[in-house]
Amino acid sequence: MEKSKKALPIVLASALAATPLVVVPQQASALSSVTVTADDETAGEDSEYTIEFTTGKDLDEGDTITIKFDSAYDVDDSIDDSDVEIDGYDIDDVEVDGNEIIITLDEPIDKGEDLEITISDGITNPDDEDTYEVGVKTSSENTFKYDEVDIQEDDSSSSDEFDVSLSSQVAGEKVSIELGDFDLDGKDKLEAGKTITVIFPDEDMLPSSIDESDVKVNGNTAKSVDVDGDEVTIKVPNGADGDDYLDLEFLKSAGITNPEKADDYTFKVKYDGTTYESESFDITKSSSSTSTVNGDYTVNLSDPTAGARSSYTFETDFGNKKLQADSDLIIEFPSAEMVPMILSPSDFTVNGKTPKKVGALGNKVYITTPSNFSADSNVKVVVAYTAWITNPKTAGSYTLKATVDGKTITSKAFSIGGGTVTPTTPTTPAPSTPTPGQVVNNSTATITLTNTALGQTTGVNVAIKGLGVGLAKQRDFIELVFPAGYKVPAYIAPTSISVNGVAANYVAVRGQNVLVYPSQDIPAATAANVAIAATANIVNPTVKNAYSISVYTSEEKGLQFARAVGVGMPAPAQPATPAPVQPTTPAQPSAAVPANAALFKVNAKSFTLHGKSYPLQVAPYLAGGNTTMVPAQFFKEALALTTQWNNQSVAIISGTKVLKFSVGSNKARIGSQEVTLPAPVVLKEGMPMIPVRFVTDNLGYKVGWDAKTSSVYVYR
Repeated sequence: MEKSKKALPIVLASALAATPLVVVPQQASALSSVTVTADDETAGEDSEYTIEFTTGKDLDEGDTITIKFDSAYDVDDSIDDSDVEIDGYDIDDVEVDGNEIIITLDEPIDKGEDLEITISDGITNPDDEDTYEVGVKTSSENTFKYDEVDIQEDDSSSSDEFDVSLSSQVAGEKVSIELGDFDLDGKDKLEAGKTITVIFPDEDMLPSSIDESDVKVNGNTAKSVDVDGDEVTIKVPNGADGDDYLDLEFLKSAGITNPEKADDYTFKVKYDGTTYESESFDITKSSSSTSTVNGDYTVNLSDPTAGARSSYTFETDFGNKKLQADSDLIIEFPSAEMVPMILSPSDFTVNGKTPKKVGALGNKVYITTPSNFSADSNVKVVVAYTAWITNPKTAGSYTLKATVDGKTITSKAFSIGGGTVTPTTPTTPAPSTPTPGQVVNNSTATITLTNTALGQTTGVNVAIKGLGVGLAKQRDFIELVFPAGYKVPAYIAPTSISVNGVAANYVAVRGQNVLVYPSQDIPAATAANVAIAATANIVNPTVKNAYSISVYTSEEKGLQFARAVGVGMPAPAQPATPAPVQPTTPAQPSAAVPANAALFKVNAKSFTLHGKSYPLQVAPYLAGGNTTMVPAQFFKEALALTTQWNNQSVAIISGTKVLKFSVGSNKARIGSQEVTLPAPVVLKEGMPMIPVRFVTDNLGYKVGWDAKTSSVYVYR
């Protein structure tokens, strides 16, 4: 054994001497220490990737480094040098070949350098959970060195996609958004006060803040809403507590706009550790998605006079576009001055249906159809006179635009006549300080019936010889008071009454009182002949007697005159001298109270006008011991002011002056000026309560106290 050991080295030496020299590659020259890190290892998600390694040889300018991703990855072929960075070194160029990213160096790199390459965009993880390889090599190596990345399924994400409903899919357009509804994961339920996070696809869609009233959670107003970057955090309201589903609604007034870029987008919603993702939705460019058709339909106006208040009616067909339920129809008027600040859905119909909501933004009116609306390409719109849309103030030719689902149709031109209109103020002294004005003699004024038969409809002709104070069209009125026994309908069409031969602009009925608003200015000392046709359906008493009908105006104190008319007997001769016969009424206030004043009592749910009592929904009351609050209803029904209200806001309009209030706020607006109220507006039993003196002082009314009846009275 020892002999063999000694002989072995000689044998080996001989063998080596006879073998040709072979050069073995040195492993030290190859790159080493490869580490690949994914910023997000979730399956199917976009992720930033970092590749670290040590160079095995010197690299020259123009050499390449190649990163190879497994074939299950999605590598965007638009990746360029803005998406790739080598820490501390410059890159000349980046190319994509299938799933390989080839980086060309702009400067040399020494052997043994520790490199860190970051690919910030363009890599999407495989869709399936597994272990995948990512390799790297330089132009000095023939093979890749790999590291493994573990891709995981997102256990915190729901696999079901929820629906997205937008009022418009046009890029950059202001929209309302509905997300869902969708079932919450497992046994999850909404809990009041907990937060829901909505991740928007683009933070530029969001305003800096969103009011909680503009966000609904399962139909309930959100408890609070915060905006941070692309995320909106919503606190669950009490009304949604315990719900096992989620439906989020962002109203158009939230100020959210579509992304500016036409593309596919998704929303994410996070609640209680689970992330829910929406279906993909398309945003289209306005230039390609919005088509415009000109001169397609006729616009009908109840009054085409410049500056006049008018109804608007039109009907058009949007062809391949249908107006859907819970979607927006947009009407664009010629100018913002035509559209009041507050609009009521009750003043609009679309295909005979009252809208869910109506809002204005500049010269555009957004009409949201109700949930029971039947989808239709043919759309008929009626904007009532009571919406308070006013014509342009300058005569000329104008058009409307109507938009449904991105398709805009422009109307045929309609004409506004009558020349340039100045603000509608009477030619007599301002009504806020009534004066006797012109001395007029109505001793020969008459009131006659067209039919004196008992219990029959009759026309009424009132011949006023002159007005002491002139009346402004659309704003001021002549008031006729019919005595007990007459039946006066709750509604009288303006076409049934004329003033000086012209149909009335508007007619209001309060019990036995008929208020006639002329369509034209009536100067002081001018005669006014009021003709009420039998079609007004005023019915004579059923008892034979002489009845006194009284005449007032909104601009003068006291009774103008009264005349007796015979019913069921020959008509009595009209008196040759004034016969100021007061109508039969309950106990009257003191003589110091103007006859056209409206009276109310604190804590009494009624008001009195011309001796007649009318109900109020809520009784006036004192706030803070010295501020009298009255329901918004009082200004509309007692003072005949155009008044619009809902649970959030109130607008009171007199001529061109608009007062605007917000429920819960002690701030009001007079036109564009903000002022402070003596007490905040509050909602009581569904009715906004307003400080009465603020309105009367700003609209030219006076307020007094009648000790005889313990009443507050308001007059102008």
